[in-house]
Amino acid sequence: MNAKLKKIVPQLLTLTFVALVFGFFSYNAQLNMENRGISFGYGFLSQESSFDVQFSLIEYDGSHSYFRAYLVGLLNTILVSVIGIIFATLIGVVVGIARLSSNLLINKAAAYYVEFFRNIPLLLQIFFWYFAALRALPLPEDAEPIFGVIFLTIKGLFIPAFIWNNLNIFLYSLLAAIISTIVIRSYSKRLREAKGKQIPVLYISLGLIVGLPLLSFIIGGVTLSFEIPQLVQLAKTSFRFNGGLGLPPELIALTLALALYTATFIAECVRAGIQGVSKGQKEAAASIGLTPNQVLKLVIMPQALRIIIPPTTNQYLNLTKNSSLAAAIAYPDLVLVFAGTALMQTGRAIEIVSITMLTYLTLSVSISILMNWYNKKIAIKEK
Repeated sequence: MNAKLKKIVPQLLTLTFVALVFGFFSYNAQLNMENRGISFGYGFLSQESSFDVQFSLIEYDGSHSYFRAYLVGLLNTILVSVIGIIFATLIGVVVGIARLSSNLLINKAAAYYVEFFRNIPLLLQIFFWYFAALRALPLPEDAEPIFGVIFLTIKGLFIPAFIWNNLNIFLYSLLAAIISTIVIRSYSKRLREAKGKQIPVLYISLGLIVGLPLLSFIIGGVTLSFEIPQLVQLAKTSFRFNGGLGLPPELIALTLALALYTATFIAECVRAGIQGVSKGQKEAAASIGLTPNQVLKLVIMPQALRIIIPPTTNQYLNLTKNSSLAAAIAYPDLVLVFAGTALMQTGRAIEIVSITMLTYLTLSVSISILMNWYNKKIAIKEK
């Protein structure tokens, strides 16, 4: 009984202390708000926002509600986080493997990249890409087309937009190709473990991913056209592009900075994971006739991922949270739109800050759950 009390009492005291601290600050905040005549509530979310946002993935103008403004900021934050994670992962894996290359030029180039980008503050890198690199681009009227249809200007990147007919059929075919690829990869793994045979999974997967969507065009009635950006003159000295898809310079600068900065840490995670696999296993794999690519894919990476995934998850979380630095260059993310403009207009500091904090917490926990699930799925199970 005494042993149980020794375990329970400290926990109860800790919970009581935390509850008292939380209660004190809550009561103090409520008392101060009452003295100043400030009410508490989330009813303001349905009120008209009365401010515009320069870039939005959904329809929005000043006549929409503050909740709509919150959604605009949330989607913009998710957009830059997802793009940043994808590019950071691709760059990080390539650079991490390059750091272990026997080629001196490749090895040193990767090392210099890591040391350069990870030792410069992220905010300064964002400023460089936005105020220096992108500001050196030409004006829309002076921009030379890339491949005849792409325009990179000081006002952003303008590319052709897809116009689909029977898009659902194409998406179904793409989904079927992805599911088929997953099934084939699973079958190939079981076949390799049971009989030591290997089938060309890569070529089969590429054939499915290309072939099934192609059939949707041939026999499914799917058609695709392009809307090319067109330069129009607004005033005597003012030009802009109409049509197509435009990516603002704020999004480009933020994505570049986040991806290049975070990729350095992911590269070190990859390097550490590969080096964590013993040299004897690599030599044993080579001795049975496996090519260097097969050794990396079948022997090294499955074991290295156990070391790579946990710290890489932390870098994904850091990238998502670091996206809040977007306010420094006026990219309309959650912090700028909701915790910035909306807060200043409504004065609802506690409500808006609490919503923003809960949103980032939810995003971070979601990423953690997904990565932990993947880490558990690829874990090598002992028999």
